[in-house]
Amino acid sequence: MLHLILFGPPGAGKGTQSKILISRYNLVHLSTGDMLRIHLKEQTTLGVEAARYINQGLLVPDEVVIDMIKEHIESNPHAHGFIYDGFPRTIEQAAKLDELLAARGQQIGLMIALDLPDSLIRERMCKRAEIEGRADDAKDEVIATRIATYHQKTKPLLDYYSTQNKCVQVGGAQTIDEVSQCTCHIIDRLIQHG
Repeated sequence: MLHLILFGPPGAGKGTQSKILISRYNLVHLSTGDMLRIHLKEQTTLGVEAARYINQGLLVPDEVVIDMIKEHIESNPHAHGFIYDGFPRTIEQAAKLDELLAARGQQIGLMIALDLPDSLIRERMCKRAEIEGRADDAKDEVIATRIATYHQKTKPLLDYYSTQNKCVQVGGAQTIDEVSQCTCHIIDRLIQHG
């Protein structure tokens, strides 16, 4: 069972590359944002619990998110693998994900980290704001905060997975096709050496 994390700063192209990898390797897409929206809409037990926090302006606790991931994994028993989108974002979340998978006799196979300089992050976020109408991506202060949050809270995951020899960095400034070729080559090697 293949468990991949596609990682990188805002605007690195994670969404675009996820679609390519999902199609090529027949992976199940685990987007915590999508899962949360479904649970809220359907008012599941987990959705009701998450809503209690959201309605107070609080972040949904890691335990609730992990339970959603667990449920999604269990509901796809015949999947070839999973690609994680938007999770984990912190070392604490990564450790909890490792525990969940270890209990199933599985583990994260690889984190593919799309590397991008801050100047290009800004440029891409502004461009995305124009194309997709994402007004929050057009504000300088929002962009600066998102970049700072990435460096302070999320980027330490590189070290977490590097110490496990599970992190490979790919230059995110390349074209979509070049990034895709690099990531597919890395995944093909992982599958072959299983």
